[in-house]
Amino acid sequence: MSKRSWPFLLGGLLVALLLAGVVSNYASSHPDGLDSSLLKGCTVNAKGEITGGSCPAQQARHHELADSPLANYGIRGIGNGFLSTGLSGVLGVLITFALGGGLFWLARRRGTPSQAGPVPGDAADEPAARAAGAR
Repeated sequence: MSKRSWPFLLGGLLVALLLAGVVSNYASSHPDGLDSSLLKGCTVNAKGEITGGSCPAQQARHHELADSPLANYGIRGIGNGFLSTGLSGVLGVLITFALGGGLFWLARRRGTPSQAGPVPGDAADEPAARAAGAR
């Protein structure tokens, strides 16, 4: 990676960390499109609990990972919701950055078979062969 790429990469990482750590706390608390479509036909109270009617959301079950440390956009064990959401966002960005960077590093290492030059008989080698033959 060139030295000119590092400021851009670090700037993007900083913006992503800021968005995940701070701005994510100000996201809408209203359900997204899928959740709201599953609630069609039901009546819901202020806590989001189904109080009546009939809808597909009544068939919902807990996910196997519902008790995981990062479930529900937070970190279990941290009582402050703002801090819990922010830290889980930052952790998610760092894990994604590390995995993505590692995959790009592996792909880059595998994509350059050698630095010796073009393979003899390759189309890129033809101008050099013609120039050598012309001498």
